[in-house]
Amino acid sequence: MTTRVIYPGTFDPITNGHLDIIKRSAVMFDEIIIAVAASPSKKTLFTLEERVQLIEVTIKDLTNVTVQGFSGLLVDFAQQQQANLLVRGLRTTVDFEYEFGLTNMYRKLMPNLESVFLTPSEEYAFLSSTIVREVALHGGSVKEFVPLAVHSALAKKL
Repeated sequence: MTTRVIYPGTFDPITNGHLDIIKRSAVMFDEIIIAVAASPSKKTLFTLEERVQLIEVTIKDLTNVTVQGFSGLLVDFAQQQQANLLVRGLRTTVDFEYEFGLTNMYRKLMPNLESVFLTPSEEYAFLSSTIVREVALHGGSVKEFVPLAVHSALAKKL
């Protein structure tokens, strides 16, 4: 039996914290699908296509990890992918409260969808895409916080 899991997010942009969760998940599960949300309600820096491409470049050496963009409900995407397990990262108690609410909603919409929560490695516990974007927008260096492809893309975009 293959364990197919989804690691969903906006990933605007993917950070080394996300990559930490992806690599650790790739060891625990047979197949990881990184589900990049279109998130039309968010004003993203990168388009959906750019975010998918940046992740593909970043995870190219992980043979059991794929990337797909999606729009709509995550539960619908999970059903289409025949996955019933989500991997989510938790940094703070604020993340926990938010994820707790989402998990309960997912259970109402898709009762067999479970969530597994991973905490980031200590060096990435503070890191978020929002922080990376803010630092980069104000001219700060984010080189140590993002994969090389993302660093280059940020430099071109900004």
